[in-house]
Amino acid sequence: MSIETQPRSVSQTEQYEKCAWRYYLQRVERVTPRPAAWSHHGTAFHAAAEAVERSGRTMTAEEAVALFSELYSAAVNTSLEEEPNTDRWLAAGVTPGEDIERRYRMGQEQTARYVAWTQEQQPEIWTTPSGQPALELEFLVELGGVRVRGFIDQVTVEPDHTLRIRDLKTGTTKSHFQLETYKVAVEQAYDVPVARGDWYLAKNGNLSRPVQLNQVTAEEVGERFAAMDAGVRRGDFPAKPGFQCRFCDVSHACAYT
Repeated sequence: MSIETQPRSVSQTEQYEKCAWRYYLQRVERVTPRPAAWSHHGTAFHAAAEAVERSGRTMTAEEAVALFSELYSAAVNTSLEEEPNTDRWLAAGVTPGEDIERRYRMGQEQTARYVAWTQEQQPEIWTTPSGQPALELEFLVELGGVRVRGFIDQVTVEPDHTLRIRDLKTGTTKSHFQLETYKVAVEQAYDVPVARGDWYLAKNGNLSRPVQLNQVTAEEVGERFAAMDAGVRRGDFPAKPGFQCRFCDVSHACAYT
């Protein structure tokens, strides 16, 4: 499937908006990205949290931490085989080697804290009409005339029986556009009301303030996907060099940095 015709996503759209040249290098030229421990940290934490929920929260903290450790270590080792020179890895504030070790410990602590938080708060995971728990809930909908695909970390049930979108975050970047897209996607796919969204902040072990989504419409969300899709189809990939370049995983192939 060509880049012009494939479904869009929140991450594609936000990447294109921030720097379309990075989008081009990564998704059209297929430049091999530089590895980053933060990516493996996030992926392993999400997988461990999902396993906790799919176990009906019977998985112990020790079992969840062991799963995180196994997944994180395997992902890091694979990346080290592909790029053994850790000086070429991305890291923030510390050396890449230190970051690998730091995130191993951080992820273990965050995973144990997530288990404790779920046991204390007992959030109710929504069950879809097909009887499946809304965990890593996949959708494919049309917004702004564009096919949009995504995976929602969790959909939970509110006391008033409306639904809440929840995204799990190991980092600090939070996307309102992501919550807005997921809200309209769930409403379109399942014909159920979604009133709010939030983020589970693994660094703090608690929830963010809720984001009100009542006024968000499919039309306004679709406009951003339509604009991005049109730009890709035109072959319009302007570069936006700046501060964000230091966190770009394809900057090594970029002539603008």
